[in-house]
Amino acid sequence: MTSPRTFVSRDSILHAFEQFRDELDDHNDRRERLIKSSRDITNLSKKLIFLLHRTVTEDPTASDDHVLGARAAARAKGKLREIQSHFAALREELAGDRFWRYQRNVSPGLQEYIEALSFAHYLEHRSLISYNQVQSTLSDPEGNPYFVLPLEDYLLGLADLTGELMRFAIAAIPRRGGRQKAADVCAFVRSCKADFEGLTPYFKELRKKQAVTTQSLEKIEDAAYAVVVRTSEYDMPPELLDDLVAQTMSRAADHSMYGEEPRRKRARESEYDMDDD
Repeated sequence: MTSPRTFVSRDSILHAFEQFRDELDDHNDRRERLIKSSRDITNLSKKLIFLLHRTVTEDPTASDDHVLGARAAARAKGKLREIQSHFAALREELAGDRFWRYQRNVSPGLQEYIEALSFAHYLEHRSLISYNQVQSTLSDPEGNPYFVLPLEDYLLGLADLTGELMRFAIAAIPRRGGRQKAADVCAFVRSCKADFEGLTPYFKELRKKQAVTTQSLEKIEDAAYAVVVRTSEYDMPPELLDDLVAQTMSRAADHSMYGEEPRRKRARESEYDMDDD
């Protein structure tokens, strides 16, 4: 005969495991919600970066960096507010110590947001956004942060910025004043790389990002060096040299476009031939 004490013990064990089940279900549900929110933030941040690149290149006659930067920053404000509203919605999900438990789930979106925010800040101010400035964008109107910004995510987001600056510099070369702009961006990226180098022993992922930063810096240097070498052959005022570079780059782009189509056609024909076989 089973004693009453045995039933009590069994019921208590079942109750304990039911609590464990509820906690695991709550953990998995919250994790899935955070992953989805992080993906949404990543997609919005990428769209913002594309918007910034389009804004600074859509008018080929504009050469005033301050005007282009202010225009890009103005267009970015609406998108930034939309992204920041997503972070505000995560406040309860990440309250207290839960943020550190789920940090890995929100880090990709957070880093992409910092990359977009820092790019908009650079275009407007030609400087690197500070940690406190980023944290203030992740706070309510009273200045209370939604969560504490991890230093690692801040640094990794800035490291990703160098790739966008590389694209910005190379796209600027054919424009009026683009040679000097590329040189300025090159010096800025070189300075960022040197500053980040001292922090790589403390952040493992930053060491990997430095390799990508090095590649971006080399691409800017190669493009700027090639333009300097070619323009040194001509004794012209800077304005005429800028026009010459723009025409050369335009012809090169046209030739590459015309040369690409036959290659694509041959590739398609070879695929058809393989299908016939």
